[in-house]
Amino acid sequence: MSSKTILSVNNLSVSFTTNDGIVDAVKNVSFDLKAGETLSIVGESGSGKSVSTNALMKLLPDNAILHTDSSIMFEGSSILDKTEREMQSVRGDRIGMIFQEPMTSLNPYMRVGIQVAEAIMCHRPVDRRKAKARVLELFELVHMPEPEKAYSKYPHEFSGGQLQRIMIAMALINEPDILIADEPTTALDVTVQAEVLHLIKEIQAQMGMAILFITHDLGVVKHFADRVIVMCKGEVVEEGETQTLFEDPKHEYTRMLINSIPKGSKDPISESATQLLKADDIRVKFLIKSHFIASKNEYFEAVKGISLELKQGETLGIVGESGSGKSTLGRALIGLLPSTGKIEYKGQDMALLTNKERFELKKDVQMVFQAPYGSLSPRMTIGEIITEGLTVHQPMLSKKERMQKARDVLREVRLDPASINRYPHEFSGGQRQRIAIARALILEPSFILLDEPTSALDRSVQLTVIALLKDLQKKHNIGYLFISHDLSVVKALSDRVLVMQKGEVMEQGTAENIFQNPKNDYTKKLIDASFDLENSENQHNAA
Repeated sequence: MSSKTILSVNNLSVSFTTNDGIVDAVKNVSFDLKAGETLSIVGESGSGKSVSTNALMKLLPDNAILHTDSSIMFEGSSILDKTEREMQSVRGDRIGMIFQEPMTSLNPYMRVGIQVAEAIMCHRPVDRRKAKARVLELFELVHMPEPEKAYSKYPHEFSGGQLQRIMIAMALINEPDILIADEPTTALDVTVQAEVLHLIKEIQAQMGMAILFITHDLGVVKHFADRVIVMCKGEVVEEGETQTLFEDPKHEYTRMLINSIPKGSKDPISESATQLLKADDIRVKFLIKSHFIASKNEYFEAVKGISLELKQGETLGIVGESGSGKSTLGRALIGLLPSTGKIEYKGQDMALLTNKERFELKKDVQMVFQAPYGSLSPRMTIGEIITEGLTVHQPMLSKKERMQKARDVLREVRLDPASINRYPHEFSGGQRQRIAIARALILEPSFILLDEPTSALDRSVQLTVIALLKDLQKKHNIGYLFISHDLSVVKALSDRVLVMQKGEVMEQGTAENIFQNPKNDYTKKLIDASFDLENSENQHNAA
């Protein structure tokens, strides 16, 4: 790491014009980035991390107001004075960027190899053949399996971790001086996350680039960054060397972030709790290749004969890497995917229900999806989104009663009830996920399928959501099926845990047994890769 400053930000202030007036998103932020160092910006959703980095790239939306005394200097020249044309030669060439959501950053209609090749052809005088050779070289570098085949595939044919590797390859193809990584590991499994971070570090050592790493996951920062900037409500509240900051945090907000790793465990349920859900030999197949003779069709078996039980008020955590069949199993259990096997809900065989009974059941079974972006309609206000279920299942309620219920449930998930008339795009990722949880809660269900509900949330918000889910469970006696790759959250929330790999159950047992005394090698690998379970892991080692 050199002492040469490559990027200097001074008094950066950004405001947005919204329906509720002008909102200050970033206030007088200043920092320097040196060549070859890793600087991490941490803070909760809405603290202004991504707005600051979007300002560096001049990618702010039209309703953004950049204050006049803001200054961003990159290698001695002002970014803010550059025209859009000049910025195009900086973006992707001198400054690479990896975004949070790899799926939304790639064109679904184009083969990924061509998209990555475009990144070099825009900035360098190379023909398609040379560009392809460079792409394959980078695919090797980011450890993409079978680079030649990967080159001609489409984005939907890859898992989240593989897409993120493709995005890293795209960001690195021109060997940038600065790599901005905006939450690059949020949506990844613990094992893939450890690999991707190791990979970014490895490439940094080879290329000598500086990294601006934005995240809300302090476990990652501790292992990865040289220096840390802590942001809260648009302001820098603390900065310093990583080790110093973790050993001796000065600001109470920093201390809160450091202490917000989910701890504790769930209070056990009573032995006499009634059975809510029972599944026997659940199998889900997807057609890969059809044949005009049906018996010759080729199938991929995503879930291979899984049986499980869930009691009223109990939480069953399902863990495993992407592609292990967790979400597929969850969706099959609530009838969103066709499956074979027997599913009983409150003692009723789901296959024998009439349409009317099935409709009645729907309000008792709710789901919170992983991506808060994709599960909320952009054309509906928050109030309309949350009360949609009420209009279907409780049509006798007046609009006023529905909106009152919506306000009550927003308070429960720690959101301002006054924001009921705002639209999803006006909220941060973490806030959107709380809206999705509010939508599931309003019908007071007996069973909620939580599919990675905390993966896009800050640690401190995760804690409140976990506490909230626990309270709601106690209050309403709800059964949770909790799918996640975040082991510390599963440990804090679950009574029992089911570990899946490639559609099969590797291990199941109480949360305590699984985490303290894992039997299966795959479970051990998952626990070892988790940055947040390091304390308990070290205890193992000490023992």
